[in-house]
Amino acid sequence: MEVILLQKVANLGNIGDRVKVKSGFGRNYLLPEGKATLATPDNIARFEARRTELERVAREQLSSADERATAMKDFKLVISAKAGTEGKLFGSIGTSDIAEACTKAGFKVQRSEVRLPNGPLRTIGEHSVELHLHADIDVPLAVSIVAEE
Repeated sequence: MEVILLQKVANLGNIGDRVKVKSGFGRNYLLPEGKATLATPDNIARFEARRTELERVAREQLSSADERATAMKDFKLVISAKAGTEGKLFGSIGTSDIAEACTKAGFKVQRSEVRLPNGPLRTIGEHSVELHLHADIDVPLAVSIVAEE
């Protein structure tokens, strides 16, 4: 299946690239999410007419993500959770908990932007988490989990 990318997609291409993808990936992810359109002659002409608008929107998204990244540069998130005597949490801290805590701290973060490389956090202490704000921008976030008293 050949598609035209309407947004930058990691490991695939930039705006306007015509790429061949497996039909399931195109049909189930790229087309419903609005990240691509089929590469038919009509769609190619329609894309070329909208190209400047799509590139402007992409630049705005990149600059917005860059501003958010610079604002969060030295931010350290502290989350309190119930823990046992050995430092293990009762439950775990996941992506939604981290996104919610960041939002309460004043930084707008979506759950889908939080990347946990080693899975949910299950112990108290210092942890490193990645925030994927844009296809080009990843921000490391220091998360400190403390036991509730």
